[in-house]
Amino acid sequence: MTLLTALPAALVADLAAEASAVLPAATEQVAAGIPSPAEHTWYLGIFPLRAYALAILAGIVLAVWLTARRWRARGGNPEDVLEIAFWAVPFGIVGGRLYHVLSSPDRYFGENFSGGGDPVAALYVWEGGLGIWGAVALGAVGAWLGCRRQGVRFSSFADAVAPGLLVAQAVGRLGNWFNQELYGRPTELPWGLHIDTGYLVTNPATGVPYPEGTLFHPTFLYELLWNLVMAGALLFLDRRFKLGHGRVFWAYVLLYTLGRVWIEMLRIDDAEVVLGLRLNVWTSILLGLAALVVSIVLARRFPTREESVRLRPQDDEPPLGPRAEPAPDPAVAGTGEAEAEPEEGKTAAVEESDADASART
Repeated sequence: MTLLTALPAALVADLAAEASAVLPAATEQVAAGIPSPAEHTWYLGIFPLRAYALAILAGIVLAVWLTARRWRARGGNPEDVLEIAFWAVPFGIVGGRLYHVLSSPDRYFGENFSGGGDPVAALYVWEGGLGIWGAVALGAVGAWLGCRRQGVRFSSFADAVAPGLLVAQAVGRLGNWFNQELYGRPTELPWGLHIDTGYLVTNPATGVPYPEGTLFHPTFLYELLWNLVMAGALLFLDRRFKLGHGRVFWAYVLLYTLGRVWIEMLRIDDAEVVLGLRLNVWTSILLGLAALVVSIVLARRFPTREESVRLRPQDDEPPLGPRAEPAPDPAVAGTGEAEAEPEEGKTAAVEESDADASART
């Protein structure tokens, strides 16, 4: 009995010792929150594979795939999407970079454009920094050129691509996670994001970088989830109400800006501040209001979807050949009846008849 009672007691003591060793490690793991990736670049020989670029490319591929499916459902040719993307994607990347550089100029041109920055760094797209509004604005120019070349409605294409844009933006935010950038202010929430020492930004209150171990709001994750949910909302609204004439695109602008305002206000990276708010916050507010007004106007003018995505539906018909003379009626040609008299003969006969009539009177 002594042995039987001693064994459970020893077992309980061992389990307690194990638990006391494991629980602090588990607690520390929970306190660490969401870890950041250890690397953001891998090499295939001398060729670098950057997570940021891979995330952008993956987002573009998904957007093109989803847009092609939606374009086909609207009666368009899926091959049009690739042709239009050939124009829209490069324009969008250039526009996104320009917006980022102009909205955060200190790094590239120095404070107040003093020349103390590094202008060449503006070309380092792989290090991150693509402003969505510049990408959408200049990408729309490229898409418009592609739509004109393909002979399709730009508004129809904008409606087809809108959910895909949100999906691409969601996937692209993974690049910010790998680069450990654009995170939010400190938080004690269990899903706080851990940032390595070399990527910690300066605390504006103290003027020194945040201490190691500080957790931050994972704004990349907030926007990723928001974008995916809003993409689903657009797909539902478009299917339910048969939206057209650009209404899906403006709904995208409205829904995205609703989330971008509060997410942007959490961020603590360097940015231009106007009247106490970050420039991107003002941009989101103004674009959101504009999208709301445009959506109301379009809903009143175009309650139903356009019938065709083509600019000129008749262009889809084969061109007519040279105009041919009508063939003789076979019902008349085979009867053996005499052909009609020439016009000159008819005129002479009428004049002769008129002369005889005059002589008799």
